[in-house]
Amino acid sequence: MNDILIHKTTDFFQQTFGSEPAKTVLSPGRINIIGEHIDYNDGFVLPAAIDKIICFAFEKNNSDTAKIVAIDLNDEFEVCVNDNQKRTDSVWTNYLRGVLNQLKIKGFKLDGFNCVFSSNIPVGSGLSSSAALECGFLFGINELFDLKIKPVDIALMGQSAEHWVGINCGIMDQFSSVMGQENKVIKIDCRTLEYEYHNADFNDYSLILFDSNVKHSLMTSAYNERRQQCEEGIAIIKSNFPQITSFRDCNEQHVLELHDVMSANVFKRCLFVVKEIKRVTQACNALDKGDIETLGKLMFETHQGLSVDYEVSCAELDMIVDTLKKEDAVVGSRLMGGGFGGCTINLIKKGHEERIKKQLSALYLDTFGIELKIYDVKIGNGTSLYIA
Repeated sequence: MNDILIHKTTDFFQQTFGSEPAKTVLSPGRINIIGEHIDYNDGFVLPAAIDKIICFAFEKNNSDTAKIVAIDLNDEFEVCVNDNQKRTDSVWTNYLRGVLNQLKIKGFKLDGFNCVFSSNIPVGSGLSSSAALECGFLFGINELFDLKIKPVDIALMGQSAEHWVGINCGIMDQFSSVMGQENKVIKIDCRTLEYEYHNADFNDYSLILFDSNVKHSLMTSAYNERRQQCEEGIAIIKSNFPQITSFRDCNEQHVLELHDVMSANVFKRCLFVVKEIKRVTQACNALDKGDIETLGKLMFETHQGLSVDYEVSCAELDMIVDTLKKEDAVVGSRLMGGGFGGCTINLIKKGHEERIKKQLSALYLDTFGIELKIYDVKIGNGTSLYIA
C-alpha cells in the first residue's frame, strides 16, 4: 500500500517540477496501546508508529520561497521561508507555517524548496495525521539542508508547531511518529521524556481499529474539564500526603482515603489516573513475556475506566467494546484517544477478523445508522528517509 503512495507522490513531484525529488520522507501516524489521558498527568504512555504514512518529496529551488503542494487536497501555497509566519484560514497550511516558525525561532536560515505530499492516514480518526505532517515536513527540511536537528528535538519542535496552530497537545503524538520502530512500542515518561522500547509481537493476534465515524462536540470542553479536575485532585492529595509530588507517586489507597474530601467526579478521575499509570507498566511486562491475553485484559479494564470513571466514552464506542467483549476471539478492546468518538483499538485472533468485521459492521449500522470504518494496522518505523 505504501509503495503505491510513494510512487504517486514522487511521480506527481516529477510532473510538477520536472525533476526527481532530492529527498523522499515517510512519516507515520500512531496508535496508543494503553495509557490514555495520562500524558498531562505525569504518567507513562505506550504508543507506536504504524504503517500508515504521509509521503513527502523535496528539492531545493534556488530561491527564498517554498512551494508546497497537498496532492490529496488539490491545494497548494507559497511562502517566503524566512519571513515571520502568520496563521491563515487555510488550516492545513498552518501546521507547516508553524514548523517554519519554529525553525526561525531556533535561528535557522533556509533557502527555498519545493515540496509535495500525500497521505494514507485517515484524517480525523485519532491516528495523529497532524503530528505526521509536522514531523515529516521538519524531518525533510532537516535532511535537505543538513541542519543536524536531533530526532527528539524534531518531535519537540513539531509539538511546538501544533501549539502555535492552537492545539495544546502533549508530546506523545510527535514523539512516537519520529521515534517509532517496527514491531516495538515506546514507553514514554511524560515527565522526563525518558523512553524505552518493548517488543510488540502480537503473535496470533491482529491489530484492528474500528472507527466509530462519530465526533461528539463535548470533546474540547470535556478535555479541559478533566484536566482541571485532575489538577484539583492532585492538589488535594498533596495537601494530605506531603511526600507525594504527582500522580506517579500515588497508589489507589491514597485516593480511596480521600473519598470524602473530594467531589464525586474528582475522586473518579483520580482513581482512573492512578490505575491507568499502573496498567502501562503491567502492559509492558505482559508484552515482554509475549502474554497478549493479559495485555488484552488490561485494555478492557482501561475502557471500563474511561467509560465509567473518566466518563469520556459514548454510546457508539461502548457498543463496539461491549459487543467485542462477548467474542472469544477478541482478547482486548478499548477506545483510543480523547474519547467521545474516534476509534477503538482491538486485538483479534487471526482467522476471525473478517467474520467479526462483517458482523460488527452490520450490527453497528443497524443500531446507529452509521457506517463503521475499519483499519488494519501494523507497527512500523518512525519518520525516515525513503531509499529507492
